[in-house]
Parts: sequence; C-alpha cells; structure tokens
Amino acid sequence: MKIKNKNSRRDFLKTSSLAAAGFFILPRHVLGRGFIAPSDKLNIAGVGVGGRAETNLPKAYNNGSDNISALCDVDDRRSVNARSKWPKSPYYKDYRIMLDKEGKNIDAVMITTPDHMHAPIAMAAMELGKHVYVEKPLTHDIYEARMLTAAAKKYKVVTQMGNQGASGDDIRLIETWLQDGLLGDVHTVHVWTNRPTWPQGIATPTGQFEVPAELDWNLWLGTAPQRDYNPAFLPAVWRGWVDYGSGSLGDMGCHFIDSPYLALKLGYPVSAETSIGSVYSGYFKEVINTEGFPPSAKTYIQFPQRGSMVPVKMIWYDGGILPERPAELLPDEEMSKVDGGMIFEGTKGKLLAGKFGANATLLPTSLMKDKVMPKSKFPLVEGGTEGHQQQWVKACKAGYGTFTSSDFAIAGPLTETVLMGNLAVRSYQYSENDSKGNKIFPGRKKLIWDGEKMEVTNFAPANQFVKRQYRTY
Repeated sequence: MKIKNKNSRRDFLKTSSLAAAGFFILPRHVLGRGFIAPSDKLNIAGVGVGGRAETNLPKAYNNGSDNISALCDVDDRRSVNARSKWPKSPYYKDYRIMLDKEGKNIDAVMITTPDHMHAPIAMAAMELGKHVYVEKPLTHDIYEARMLTAAAKKYKVVTQMGNQGASGDDIRLIETWLQDGLLGDVHTVHVWTNRPTWPQGIATPTGQFEVPAELDWNLWLGTAPQRDYNPAFLPAVWRGWVDYGSGSLGDMGCHFIDSPYLALKLGYPVSAETSIGSVYSGYFKEVINTEGFPPSAKTYIQFPQRGSMVPVKMIWYDGGILPERPAELLPDEEMSKVDGGMIFEGTKGKLLAGKFGANATLLPTSLMKDKVMPKSKFPLVEGGTEGHQQQWVKACKAGYGTFTSSDFAIAGPLTETVLMGNLAVRSYQYSENDSKGNKIFPGRKKLIWDGEKMEVTNFAPANQFVKRQYRTY
C-alpha cells in the first residue's frame, strides 16, 4: 500500500506557517513514501527507545507480527534493552539521519522522547508519509499541537497519541452516560493527580559535569535552548523543567482530562487561571523559578456553551492538592483512585471516577446497588487500554481514515487544553523588571483565550509561551 501526496514540500512551506515555526524540515533527497510490505508486516522505527518505549515497542511488535525496523536514541544507556531485543535493527542517535538512511524501510514511527522533541520528530516523519505514534502529551506547546493536527490531515497518515486510556472501556461508558443525560447538565469537573513524583519547584541545577560518553547532549537538547550538561535533568526529571517537559499537567492531563473532554465535547477553552504552591523561604516570591514548574497548582479552565450543552468549569489539582470531599461520599469511602481521580457535577447528580475513567460510580455510591447503568453506545477497542498500540498498528495497515482512539484530530485539541493550563502557570511565574532592575511578578492572571487565533487577548506576555523558538542544532 503506497501513500500518495500530490503536494510538494515547497508548496507546503509556502502555504503553511510551519515554515516560520522553526520545525526542522528534512532535505529533499530524504523525502520518500513508506509502504506496507507484501507480508503485511508494518515496519516500525522507534525514536527514544528507553523508558515508556519499553512498553510501546513490544506491544507494537506483538511477538513478531510486525517489524521493528530501526532504533534511535541519543543515549546509548537508555537504548540497551531495545538494542538487545532487536539486535538486527539499525541503530542511530540522530532521528534525521535515521530517516535519511532508513526511510525506504520505514512505514511508521513511534516517538517516546522528552516532550520538547515530540513535534519536530513527528513532523519530519509525517512529511515522509510515515504513520506516527507519539507519547503524551502530544506536544510541548499549543502551536505545535495545532500544526501536528493539521499535518496529519494534510499528509493523510494514521496517528495515535500515547494516552492508552483513550482505548479503554471505561471512557466509553462515561461518554455514553453523560451524553445520555445521566447527570443532567454537567457544569463542573474536578480533576486531580498525585504528580509530580519527581523533584519540582526547586532551584535550577548548577555545577560543571562531564558529558557521559554514551550521551549526545547536543541531540538531547535538540530544539531546547543551549545549556551545559547536568545529570539532574536526566533521565525522567526533565518533566519538571519548562524547556523540556510539561510538568504534572503534561504528564497526567491527557490521561485524566480525556474523559471529560470527549464526554462533554469541550473544544477550545475561553479562559484559564491558576494559583501555584511554593516552599516558604522567608519570602514566597523568591522561590518562583521561571525555569521550572511549581510543586503544586490549582488551575481553572473555563469552556463555553456548546450548542445545548451548558458552560463547563474544569478545576485541575496537582502536587497533593485535592478538591473538597463530596458530601455524598461516606467518611470511610475512598475518593482518590490510582494516580488521582475526577468528579463530574451535574444538575441531576455527581459521578466519581479514577484514571482513564475507571470504577466510575454515582454519588452517593448506594445509587449503584439497584441502578442498571447504560451499556456503551461506542464500539469497544480490542484489548482495551492494553490494545492501544495494536489499534494503531492495525489502522496503519488498513490505511488513512481508519479510526484510532487518540487520532491527532482528537489528541491535538485535547493537548491544547492541557497546555492551556500550563499557559496559566507560565504566566503566573512570569516576571519583568521595573525601572530599577528589580523583578516584578504580575502574579495570578485570568487569561482570556481566543482558540481560533491561538492568542491570549488580555495579557500579551503570555503569548510568548504559545509558540517557542527552536534552537538550531
């Protein structure tokens, strides 16, 4: 099966604002088209093959039902297990060289890197007609999410974001129940997580360190600003730093916000504001670190009326902050589930659920004893959350237009909502100098958001965080 695209790269650059975004476009001689081998095995390349990739790649490989045709990682230490499992697969440190050398042997790419490299790698792969699977959150900033969503449609490739709960049964049940009016008009959603589980809200690491021989630090930085190597950023604590990660919201938002986003058909928010936690050191303002995310935050994201559906206020809690315990929940009944939870409030009642919408129950829980809950009106995914990667693999074989649970048409707008919360956090932490050179922190702002224009209309400094500038490397 060959994927066709009549639009040239040059036409694309002329007609798309991507050219100004700093995306790294591969040279013309790299361009080519992937195809499904006659054996019907999908040839999959992995970029970033440690960590979460040690789950993603084996599930895509499916005991040899498909091929892992190339591996890429900037750190040889993180790639040890993958290179051992697939020793015949060519191994690279630079994804651009991999796509150049192995492009003809690749049909699809699984991307499991730090957040700041998701978009440039996915864009380069899609421009070659390669299907892509990208870990959550889809991108590091809102502009990138909008561009990847458009590119997936332009290049007609099969896409999936790695929020596996999107393929679970529970999210489909919640979507069915809420859209059938079980809670009446849902007007408020509380969502919380136990993240961060890594150091966050701390001073920026300092010191001089030798770069390990196994690591290409320049490639690890990629599009991020130049910085001297420090082991404190690796391997997973990069999540807490704004140049590389997306904090607690980026880590868990696509898992928890997915259910309300789909069930309530939320679309673009219209505003966001936050309060952040800090560690007292004699003066709270001094411990605000604009290079990192705070230790905790409570963030309000407002959505407008959608047709007959009433406006929705979503409140996100992280870093140990929890919503008020519902009065309908008995004192000895558990509110927090694994990694966090969510509560839906409607005109006819409340619903409590865990991550991915698991164990959803009406409140008070006694209502569940005799009530027959509607079955899902949406088709279930084979394997549920465990089948998320295979759903994408099968869709790649079937071709563009085949349903996937977290296609970029869904995952892109969802990611934008998640990152809108981070936009409020970054704006809260924003500082500027007064006439004497002293830092001034404007503090909490209610950001008014124009979703179509991707613009904060009432606080111009916030717009610098909508689209970042890429470093050339």
